[in-house]
Amino acid sequence: MTLVVEDAYIAPVVGAEIPRGHLVIEGDRIAAVGPGPAAAPPGAERIDARGCLVTPGLVNTHHHLYQWAYQGVAPQGTLFQWLVASYPRWARMDAEVVHGAARAALGWLALSGCTTSTDHHYVFPKGRGDLFAATVEAAREVGLRFHPCRGSMDLGESGGGLPPDDVVEDIDTIMAHTEEVIDAYHDPSFSSTLRVAVAPCSPFSVSADLMRACADLARAKGVRLHTHLAETLDEEEHCRERMGMTPVDYLDGLGWLGPDVWLAHCVHLSDADVRRLADTGTGVAHCPSSNGRLGAGVARSAELLRAGVPVGLGVDGAASAELTPLVGEVRMALLMQRARYGPQALTAREALAMGTIGGAACLGREAEIGSLEPGKLADVAVWRMDGFHAAVDDPVVAFAHGGRTPPLARLLVGGRTVVADDRLVTTGEDALALAGAAAHRRALR
Repeated sequence: MTLVVEDAYIAPVVGAEIPRGHLVIEGDRIAAVGPGPAAAPPGAERIDARGCLVTPGLVNTHHHLYQWAYQGVAPQGTLFQWLVASYPRWARMDAEVVHGAARAALGWLALSGCTTSTDHHYVFPKGRGDLFAATVEAAREVGLRFHPCRGSMDLGESGGGLPPDDVVEDIDTIMAHTEEVIDAYHDPSFSSTLRVAVAPCSPFSVSADLMRACADLARAKGVRLHTHLAETLDEEEHCRERMGMTPVDYLDGLGWLGPDVWLAHCVHLSDADVRRLADTGTGVAHCPSSNGRLGAGVARSAELLRAGVPVGLGVDGAASAELTPLVGEVRMALLMQRARYGPQALTAREALAMGTIGGAACLGREAEIGSLEPGKLADVAVWRMDGFHAAVDDPVVAFAHGGRTPPLARLLVGGRTVVADDRLVTTGEDALALAGAAAHRRALR
């Protein structure tokens, strides 16, 4: 099937913008991008995109879908305070909670222009059903490209870690299940809608032995590595006290930096840390709203970009960035950098690039998604900019600066419509909202 988006302002992210142009999609690929009207075969579906901005679909590089069910916990807490308040609740979650929360969270992401999302799930209570499969099924229902990360924690309080002993697992269990889900779900193909990553949680909840084992397994299987790092000063103090070094030096010593790794947050970095991430090609998932909510600080994302570090955007867990849309992270990334470094720190187009091609690079998919180029997968967002947003002449500035998510005329994942006229069409959004609310009630009962 051929689909033509025409008469739109096209921001391909890579290459020049086209004030009045077209996009041709054949099957799941972009066939053509150019100015003026498009030549298309008879019977092609045509989308009149006058008054619209067309961008690549947004890429969410860090999330915890299950946390949709736990929003509102410790609203004035630091990261460690929030975690301590949350661990006992998470220890009781089951597959029903996770499935309902994931459906709601992914539906919310789709309505904010997200076509690809990660999920970092690192709590697996025994006897509570298949939590990993619950997230995979939710992504299939909503219709997003999905990169679930098998997270893990093995360092409980008795071993000097932060989490209670009853929410951690032993290394053998972790490694066996991690290998199992890679074998069951990971699809390395160009058009893949499902790729698995290996993601031990953090330096204060994971042993060095587990970090090494995860790196070995991921590289043997050809999948990517992910973890939290340098999110708070508490974490830095923990690393200095227990390991005698900074978080980045700790990971470096474990062989954990490289082009197959992306790290969440990276708020507290030295100049040497920035250079080391750049030299090794290690990516960063920047989560500005969550960092602000938890008082973690403002990441040096603009400096990371200037140094050549791949930087994408992440909503982070819904419980540490309540009801944050992914478009909101584009705006928050822009404003936080300017608040810290001045109005030249980051442009609207750089912020959009972080939310698209930057995220694709973090996931190792910059050749497949993240920009509007012939041959790439047709993950496309068509935003209506002819309402309130039309008060700004530059649609990219209106998109990045605006505090409200523009209505989605269409959201396509591999050429398939997921959102039309600002409504989910793959599954009923009212049902997803109810599922999320039910998951919340079940989780906190």
